[in-house]
Order: sequence, then C-alpha cells, then structure tokens
Amino acid sequence: MNRYPAWKYILIVILIVLGLLYALPNVFGEDPAVQVTTQNGVALPTNISQTIKSALDKQNLSFLSIKKQSPHSLLVRFSDSETQLKAQDVIQASIGPNYVVALNLAPKTPKWLLALGAEPMKLGLDLRGGIHFLLKVDVEAMLKERASGDVHTMGAQLREARIRYAGISVSKKTGITIRFRKSTSRDDTFSLLKKNFPNYTYTQGQQGGQFTLNAKMQPEELVKLEQYAVEQNLNTMRNRINALGISEPVIQQQGKDQISVDLPGVQDTARAKGIIGKVATIRLQLQDTQHDAQEAAKTGAVPFGTTLYKYEGQPVLLKNQVVLRGTSITNASSITDENGRPAVSIRLSGSEVSYFNKITAANIGKPLAVVYIETKPYKAMVKGKVVTKMRQTEKVINIATIQSALGNNFQITGLESMLYAKNLSLLLRSGAYTAPVTFVQEQRVGPSLGKQNIKMGVLACEVGSLFVILFMAFYYRLFGLVANMALVLNVVFVVAIMSMLGATMTLPGIAAIVLTVGMAVDANVLINERIREELRNGMTPQASINAGYGRAFSTIVDANVTTLIVAVVLFALGTGAVQGFAVTLTIGLLTSMVTSIFFTRAVINLIYGGRTVKRLSIGIKIHSPHAGEGKGEG
Repeated sequence: MNRYPAWKYILIVILIVLGLLYALPNVFGEDPAVQVTTQNGVALPTNISQTIKSALDKQNLSFLSIKKQSPHSLLVRFSDSETQLKAQDVIQASIGPNYVVALNLAPKTPKWLLALGAEPMKLGLDLRGGIHFLLKVDVEAMLKERASGDVHTMGAQLREARIRYAGISVSKKTGITIRFRKSTSRDDTFSLLKKNFPNYTYTQGQQGGQFTLNAKMQPEELVKLEQYAVEQNLNTMRNRINALGISEPVIQQQGKDQISVDLPGVQDTARAKGIIGKVATIRLQLQDTQHDAQEAAKTGAVPFGTTLYKYEGQPVLLKNQVVLRGTSITNASSITDENGRPAVSIRLSGSEVSYFNKITAANIGKPLAVVYIETKPYKAMVKGKVVTKMRQTEKVINIATIQSALGNNFQITGLESMLYAKNLSLLLRSGAYTAPVTFVQEQRVGPSLGKQNIKMGVLACEVGSLFVILFMAFYYRLFGLVANMALVLNVVFVVAIMSMLGATMTLPGIAAIVLTVGMAVDANVLINERIREELRNGMTPQASINAGYGRAFSTIVDANVTTLIVAVVLFALGTGAVQGFAVTLTIGLLTSMVTSIFFTRAVINLIYGGRTVKRLSIGIKIHSPHAGEGKGEG
C-alpha cells in the first residue's frame, strides 16, 4: 500500500528539473541596452561594431559590450539608463538611416540557459515598465495629399465635362487654384465643383490676364479630417502592435495630433519601433519597354509619363500610371514561392480590383513592377548636434511578367529575405497610415504602479505566504512541511510555464498566483483533514493515507474545475489585464493539481510507504485498538 512505481518518481524529478531550469532565468536581471537591426533583414556589415565603438568613444560614452544577436541584429549593453539614452542618438547618427536603433532591456541570462530556450518572463508596465514612444501625426502632409488627390479628380471631371482650363494646382496646403482663359469656363467650373465638392469654399478672381477660381477647404472639414487621420492612425498602430504579439500595450491619443505608445515586455524593440513608425505602402506600375532605360540613365532624358528607377542594380523605366495602390489590400501573409524563395501572398478588395483586372488582362506578357514607398525620419550630425530629418524613398522590389489577368489574389516574389517578407506582409496587412508619423520621444518608463507600491505588494505576498507556511508546519507537522514544499514548487512551475509561453506577468497575474497558492493550500488541508478523520475512525496509518488521498481527490477536482470554467469565461469575455489574470489562474490551477496531489503523495509514499507504521506526524495523537497500528501523533 502507498507505493509509486519507479517511472512516476522519474517523471516527477524530470518535471521538477525542467521547472527549475525554465524559472531560473528570472533571477539574473537585465541591462539597459540599445538594439541595432537592419530594416530589410539583410546581414549587418562586418565593420559596424567598430563604427559604433568609435562613435561612442568619441563622445566619451562607456559601454559593457557590443555583441551580435543574429546576422541582422546587434546589441550594445550599458551600465545605466542615462548613458543608454545618450548613446541611442549617437549610434543612429554614426551608422545612418538604413538601420533601426531602439532602446531595450537585455536579460543577463547565461548562454547555457538561452541555448536550452530558457528566457525570463515578461513583466507588464505596472511591474517592470517598458518602452515609451511619443509619435506626432503629420496632419499637414495628409491635408496636402488630400488636396493633391482632389486636384487630379477635379481635372478629370473638367475634362469629362469638356471645360477648358489653363492650369490647376495646389496652393497653401489645402487650397486649389484653377486658371481659365474665359470667364464662361470659370463660371461653368464653379457650378460643377460646387455640386461635386461641397466641402470647399469658392472665390472667383482675375490674375495676370487670366480668370481664376480659388477653392479652400472649409474649417469644419479640416477639423474632421485631422481627427479622422489621428483615429485611423491609432487603429493602424493597434493592428501592427497586435500583429507583433505584444501583450497589453497602452496606445492612446495625446493632445491634438500626437499618439502615446507604451510597450511592456518587448524583447525585440528595434523591430517593434521599425514596424510602428514605418510609413510605407506599395504601388503596382507597368514597366515601359518601348524606351531604353540605359540610355535614359546615361543622358538624364526620361521619357514623358515615366519615372526612372533601379532594380537589382539596373535602371528601369516605369509608367507613372498606377495600376493598383496598397489601400486595396485586405490581407497579406509571408510565404515561400515554388522555388523556395521568400514571397508575400496578397488578397484584394475594393473598387480598384476591377480596374486592376482590366489593366492586367490588356497587358498579358508585359512586365509589372511593385514599388515600395517609405517615408522615414533619419538622424544626422549637424554642427556637432543630432538633428532629425524626413526622407521619402521609392524602391522597386519586384518585377514579374503578367501571365494572366490578375484578380483578388496574387503574389509578390523575389524578396530579399524571409524577415523582409514578414515585415512587408505585416505592414500591408495592418494598413497604411492615413498621415505620416514621426517619433518625437522615445524613453524607458518605470513601473506604472510605482516602485514603493510594488515593493509593498510583494512584501504583502511574502508575509502572507510565510504565515501560511508556518501555520501548515505547526498544525500538520511533517505533512504540513510536505505541503509547503508543494506550494513553493507550484510557484516555480507557474513562473516556468509563463516564461516558456512568453506571457506577460502583471499585478493581476500576481493576484492569480496568490489565489492558486490559496487553493493549493486548501487542497492539502482537505487531504490532511481526511487522513486525520480516518485515523480517528480507527483505521491504520497506511489505510488512512490511502483513503485520505483517494476520497479527497474528487472534491479537489470538482473545486478546481469550477474555478477553471470561470477562468475560461474571463479569458473569452475579458480584455487586457483580465485576460492576463485568467491565463495565470488557469496555469496555476493545473500546476496546483499536480503539486498538491501527485507531488505530496509521492513524498509521503517515500516516507511512509511499504513499511509498518505505528504513527503519522500529522498533528494529532490517536490511540488505536489495533495493537498500536492506529496510533498517529504530532
């Protein structure tokens, strides 16, 4: 009676070792660091470490180490946050705009643990803090782009109505000026545009012998567009951050045209920064095969209606007519093509799809190019100071021959790397920003609860646990000590599983751990009291142990299952911190079942099983009529 086979003990030992291994990284702490990555997933230059070292030495900024994490990522560690913040701008200015330089917290976990896949648990903003970004929405650029779009639409409508005009252009960001040679043309235009573009205020004039019609966007429309731009950018930013898998971020509007982003527990902050701040989209344009791109590159004489680009080091001419814009993309995913190379599968919807199908059907056998457009800030050293400037780049990332009329689905192939394909698909899937955004501020933020509050909360948990441990040891003696070992092991298992899953621990998560510890104690109390009851009824110690665990098992399972149902409902219906609480509670319930029942039973079997026992150290003294077999005392 009360014996476990050898394989059960071996399994329990393996679980304990694994739990300790994967919980251990949380002991070592973190270093302030700056992470450097390439934007397209290609390998870093071999001399980049020396370039960064020289720049930091020149500014008298000390660092702990400079090490490559991967072929496209590098980490510079520092001893304090102040040096980290100063070094970020220096590093960015020294290596140029083609790299993402982001603040980070680098764990001190030993290499042998990392080799086993053991990493520290992520902590939320309320416990650890995180990275804070403040981004400014460039509303003026969006309004100017809107006015430019209206210019093209107005011009098309005037041509359709056969109204002659001398010129049309954007004036003062949100204004449009149309010039005519005849006043009758101006009057006809006024009647047409007032009906089709009611959001503008129109004034007529005369300048340089020509008649003019000035259109200015109404103030209420400007306010509406500004708010729309910020709201749409907020939604796009949330989509991108969710796609990165960052738990419980805080994203909110701040002021009239700024967005505040707080990210907890981010390991790859460089990629997060690159994805969040990237203002990028794509255009599909037909290649001009009638003119010589090499000749145009040599002479600089680019044919009318085309633009000169470079693709794989060679000049190419693309027609200015846009076949498809990135705004029509509803879904994108990174894949590998039939040749095993990185690619992006794209799904379309919207009014442009029929036009895209019509154009590709009419140009079967001709090359179609994908142009990647990105507006990004870059830092440069000007007169010894780091300044931020904006620059728009256009790059041809793929040219393929149209094999058939393209519809809702197609692929972009021939990409540089799988990381590039993943980032591009994420950007296209989450949508383009309505207005460009730039980083105004980036810094590490402390725990939102405050260090003193966290310290007091942890102290309360420690004191409460200590009282529980002392009570169990005093009241149940040896059985209480075994239960205490199970409680400690339960916490180790929870931390280990949270670390393995990459889940984020917040204060509600700690509350869930405390709750599961309480339930684990309750389970051991049920078992111990059942054993004591069987002893009082005159059963032998061995039979009391067997009956105590056997009869308490169903009660413990019922209690845990009902709580587990509540946790599932909380996860399904809750958000943010509520979901974090539910995840931690679910893990804690499962681990407490293992430790409270199987682990304690294994230890008790080792101590008492397979031999004659006259008494149990469980806090009571029983005189049994069975010749001493029923004696159990504390």
